[in-house]
Amino acid sequence: MTWIPLLLTDPSPCLRYLVLTELLNLPEDEDEVKELSQMRESDLFARELFTLQKFNGSWDSFGINRLTSYDNIQLTSMALQRLGYFGFNSSHGVVQKAANYIFSKQQKDGSWPMPGKKQLTDEEIGYQMMPIQTAIPLLGLVMCGYSTDERAEGGFDWLMDQRLEDGTWPVGLSAGNYGGIAGYRRLAHSRWGCRSNTTAVLSCLAYHPKRKSSNEAKRALDLILGTNLKLRSNLGFTIARLLGLEKSIGQITFMAKFDIAHILNLCWRIGATQDDDRVFEFIEFVKSEQGEFGLWDYIAHPQATRWLTFDLLRSLTYINKNVEWISEEPRTPFQSYPKKMKRF
Repeated sequence: MTWIPLLLTDPSPCLRYLVLTELLNLPEDEDEVKELSQMRESDLFARELFTLQKFNGSWDSFGINRLTSYDNIQLTSMALQRLGYFGFNSSHGVVQKAANYIFSKQQKDGSWPMPGKKQLTDEEIGYQMMPIQTAIPLLGLVMCGYSTDERAEGGFDWLMDQRLEDGTWPVGLSAGNYGGIAGYRRLAHSRWGCRSNTTAVLSCLAYHPKRKSSNEAKRALDLILGTNLKLRSNLGFTIARLLGLEKSIGQITFMAKFDIAHILNLCWRIGATQDDDRVFEFIEFVKSEQGEFGLWDYIAHPQATRWLTFDLLRSLTYINKNVEWISEEPRTPFQSYPKKMKRF
């Protein structure tokens, strides 16, 4: 277990706190845990967010990319996702201000508006609705403990209304029709389901104390596991984006990268186990990529390596065998862009 000293000597108090509490299972009243809990405010990753928060509770720039965007809702959600990942919740003033900002933009039907566009009518060409327009702001809220807030529940209810009969979520509606699905966002057994939108909604469900165990969550995860892609370059992308090392851009493409680390995180939260061959294969792939000193490198940004290592170790620890998980999906080969049969 050579990863222990490497993670516990990281300069981030937030990471060390998470290692002690979630990997080594030390209680909150242990002296070192209490000390690190107080030191988290000084963590460089957290302090950046505290410094850059605007008066209205939003953010318009953070991370090494210093990304600016017309969509402050998305960047504010990303800031909340980071704080929630670090363990900050609705009791913290910065989180409260950010949550109030996001809730202030919520529409009467429980959704959040399409970013950067006027609301289109059903007859106009262009997306009038995309599930991800609500899943992105909602994810920041639920990661900070607002999942059972009645306003967040309204967002969940709106997302459930957009769910397709096969258990997926579409890319959106344009002039009353479902949008086409590009190959890189396909799901193996769905005609209109979009993997990016479905993954975004599922990520929200995974942080809800009751909905994470629902048939809707299990069905969506079952379908996503049919995407049998083992892309080493994507391993850790979601964590790197949380830290601000990767850009937080795109709507339809927000969850388009198939990051096995993120998928395993969803598996243990929702209840998929190693008894599922697809989960087992992902675990074996991850283990085969572990480095000499017990760490997993994030290739594009090595600064995220120890965070990725913590996240994968937590998932590998929490994914158990012999719990209630039944897959209903047949095992079929998956290709993003399958070859078309020639007529002649």
